[in-house]
Amino acid sequence: MLSNSEQLPNSGKAEKNFAVNIAQAGSQPNQKSLEAIKDEKTQVEKIAEGFEFIEGPVWHPEGFLLFSDINGDTIYQWQENQKAKVFRRPSGKANGNTLDREGRLITAEHSNRRVSRTETDGKIVTLADKYEGKSLNSPNDLAVKSDGSIYFTDPPYGIKKEQEELGFYGVYRLAPDGKLTLLVKDFMRPNGITFSPNENKLYINDSQESHIRVFDVNSDGTLTNGRIFAELKDPNKKGVPDGMKTDIQGNIYSTGSGGVSVFSPAGNLLGTIEVPEATTNLAWGDSDGKTLYITAGKSLYRIRLKIAGMRPNFRTNN
Repeated sequence: MLSNSEQLPNSGKAEKNFAVNIAQAGSQPNQKSLEAIKDEKTQVEKIAEGFEFIEGPVWHPEGFLLFSDINGDTIYQWQENQKAKVFRRPSGKANGNTLDREGRLITAEHSNRRVSRTETDGKIVTLADKYEGKSLNSPNDLAVKSDGSIYFTDPPYGIKKEQEELGFYGVYRLAPDGKLTLLVKDFMRPNGITFSPNENKLYINDSQESHIRVFDVNSDGTLTNGRIFAELKDPNKKGVPDGMKTDIQGNIYSTGSGGVSVFSPAGNLLGTIEVPEATTNLAWGDSDGKTLYITAGKSLYRIRLKIAGMRPNFRTNN
């Protein structure tokens, strides 16, 4: 890893003791605040099971959910009243998935060590697999900004130590013209990633450090003022900070210990949506965007909420 003195321009300081000016996840949640998001009696529903290790859900506007089974080397498609079916196999041991502004599938592939795009004709193209001539580690999760740029995390979960070429675990921006920019390289294990609704903040999970960091997004797409937004540490519960999404009011939902932790934009823990299995990622779905789909180990869950989530902003022909 890098020494604490090393940092990138506009990436914020790289010290391990980041300034913490936000309430930690260990503080007492305001359960009434969570009730504004979730009815007290509403519980998660298991809708599919029997997978190996699922991740990367994304809702397709044609009315179905896509998600990855990393160990099963498959991307599945799930639709109401139907069994999950194979969408792609092999998948390059796909992890995170999202959609670009044209509605095309963008995937972080572990074994291929790349970010790929599935064209409308089914052809799969590589968008990024190297930085400065060296192979990426194993791209993990992604978020698409309204300008078409793709932000992604690159921890080493999908490779062996001897396969590493870069020597750090970074967060990148892939511009629409194909330029790949390293934004931050001082994470231990960067993982889930999501924008605030106005895209002026970017939240990134560090699974090893069990915290969420937040950065200000500059006009050129680079990051600055990195700081800890919240900590998610509970030794009595399984799971680490993993996938993350945002609702239209700016609340942040992070998978991890005990289920899905929900934070206000100010960093206050509103509560936890409990899930029977250790959660890995989540996506907003259905026509109104108010159903939260949750991948958790070998099973897929969902829950209806009162607030819609942020979803890809598609271009129109107007």
